[in-house]
Amino acid sequence: MGSALEEIRAYMAGENEEIGSAGLPAWLHILASAEEYIVNYERIGSIGELERLNPVLAYVERSLDILSTLPLSFWMRELLEDVLAWSETAKGGTRLDRIGWQRQGINVFVHNEGSADLYLARAQVAIGDRERLTALLIRTHGLLGQYLRGEVPFAANLPLHGPVEQGLLTETELARLLMALNRCVIGAVSEELWQSVEAELETCVLHVSLGTTPEDDGLERRLRRLRTGARTRGEDFEGELARIDGELRAAGVEGGLQEAFARLDDKTLWYVEAALGDFSLEEFVKMMMLALLGAEEAPRARHISFERLMHGLYYDYKGVKKINLYKKRIVEKYLRELDWAAILGGGQHADSPHLHHRIAREKSGGDTCFFGFAFSPAAEKLIEFCVEAEKSPLYERAVLMLMDLFGLRRDAYDRFHNEDEYLETMNSSADDKKILLDYIAGSRVLDIGPGGGVLLDLIEQELPDKQAIGVDISENVVEALERRRRLEGRSWQVRKGDALNLTETIAPGSIDTVVFSSILHELYSYIPFDGRKFNLDTVRAALRSAFELIPVGGRILIRDGIMTEPKEQLRRLTFADPDALRRLEQYAADFEGRQIAYAQTGPSEVEMPVNDAMEFLYTYTWGEEAYVHEVQEQFGYMTPSEYEACIGELFGDRATILLRRSFLQEGYTLALRDKVRVGDQAGNEVPLPDSTCVIVIEKTRES
Repeated sequence: MGSALEEIRAYMAGENEEIGSAGLPAWLHILASAEEYIVNYERIGSIGELERLNPVLAYVERSLDILSTLPLSFWMRELLEDVLAWSETAKGGTRLDRIGWQRQGINVFVHNEGSADLYLARAQVAIGDRERLTALLIRTHGLLGQYLRGEVPFAANLPLHGPVEQGLLTETELARLLMALNRCVIGAVSEELWQSVEAELETCVLHVSLGTTPEDDGLERRLRRLRTGARTRGEDFEGELARIDGELRAAGVEGGLQEAFARLDDKTLWYVEAALGDFSLEEFVKMMMLALLGAEEAPRARHISFERLMHGLYYDYKGVKKINLYKKRIVEKYLRELDWAAILGGGQHADSPHLHHRIAREKSGGDTCFFGFAFSPAAEKLIEFCVEAEKSPLYERAVLMLMDLFGLRRDAYDRFHNEDEYLETMNSSADDKKILLDYIAGSRVLDIGPGGGVLLDLIEQELPDKQAIGVDISENVVEALERRRRLEGRSWQVRKGDALNLTETIAPGSIDTVVFSSILHELYSYIPFDGRKFNLDTVRAALRSAFELIPVGGRILIRDGIMTEPKEQLRRLTFADPDALRRLEQYAADFEGRQIAYAQTGPSEVEMPVNDAMEFLYTYTWGEEAYVHEVQEQFGYMTPSEYEACIGELFGDRATILLRRSFLQEGYTLALRDKVRVGDQAGNEVPLPDSTCVIVIEKTRES
């Protein structure tokens, strides 16, 4: 076991506390005294965990541990031990230390260069060939990995060939050193990551040891590397890149992307994937161009860091690191409205008083610039308010204020961080939705509000002769489905469209079956009609819009919540949890669909109209975490007979109802059986009423 590994483990175990920090090796003292942690957010699951550990120190310990297992000669192991021990030191030190280092001209923002300078500054012997080789390996450590990520050009690694030219190392010795060093620095991040890059890295090391450069190392390949994560998630990289190239040429950039990114050739980038990976390719290109233009200002910067943007974009949501979608949506809008001419001019968005991009430089680090966005104080406070309001009924109001302040698009079903859970829940209802497949007519099927795409998948799997199309008003849902479609090779399509104005997206008469599966109650709850939500005219407008799309013989399928009839029935609810009465009281105050009536008849018992009881129980089923969203929805909005009357009023003899049936979704019984006992007025236990209906409407003639 190497002495550096022994030192670090002894410190982490508290075994050398008696000697004090002054008695530690210089590199360990620097790492241990860090007052702020500079870490790539890609590699952590929770920001809060940074408060409980020193991630840089833990990383160095892992790298030294890997080194101890490698079959190396004594001199190589000793050399690499020094390299690994010092390689992260520019991320350490107290705040006062770091200020002092900057005054000495040490670049603490580019940690490989800063760490090499710290090593040389703290060297306790005369600087000879061995020390210069150690400093070179520190200065270039990680650059091969950054090349594979697209963050540096391959030429940044060629100084590593210098020791061969100077006769200090043979080509074989250099190759062995570099493979061992990268095994340690990459494996300490993730063993899976090392296994995924080992073969390609070996080729890169061969080029370095021979002093050659790989072929086909152009701009497109570098951009592909920078977008590895996005491409893995289904990004249409080639198609989008070609479109952007065409738009740049149309904007007057004759060389397109090649010309716009000419400044990238000699730049080293930091934290690109962590900061920009969740943005679209167009947004990524715009931010990169703005950063490159800013880096050209005197003095010219060699390094562009997105670290500050990364830090500002993330926070812990339920203990897990998540991107701050409030900030992300605001940045998306800012970039969408900044056209290519404005981008090329490096200018600010003239109509965005609460947000602007900025290129910052530290006085002592003139060759490094930082790209990010600055929010106005009012915007920052409002975003903080949205974060705090996420688990309260204030959430919807907070989001609306944010939308108003920035003039953001308002996706009616935008659940922000609840979106993933919501789509997963929608996908879990596949068995319930299978019933609809038996009533699909014709060859082209339109799924309104496809959510996670479960019905689109079912149609593709069970009815391969049908062409399924999903339409959703939420850009986030459409983008997520489009990525999944490409990633999984699905045959269905997805488009952005408004359920109340479907002919703006789909040609009239071109769809054989329109499906509304658990979406009409959301339209009813969220979409204002004549300025009023919870309005049946919204449902009527959606059905009329769908009716225009289908020919004679075409069908509209409805699967959604219903109210029980007769409506006057009363139900007695006896709760197992005494706190349920408080939650019912809160629900009655927060629910805006209608007035919820109830009368307390016992310590944990209430009597209330059957539909009021069920509306509360539907929300109660989902639990407290979903409350803020579910309280905004009314699941049952018409009885079966009211539905039939509504369809008759809308279409008269132009349509007929082929099927009208209702049933209770089994999940409600299972979810509620240990929470509440449901009885009639006399207290006799009764089953839950039907929750859901399936209605099949067929068009019999045109107007």
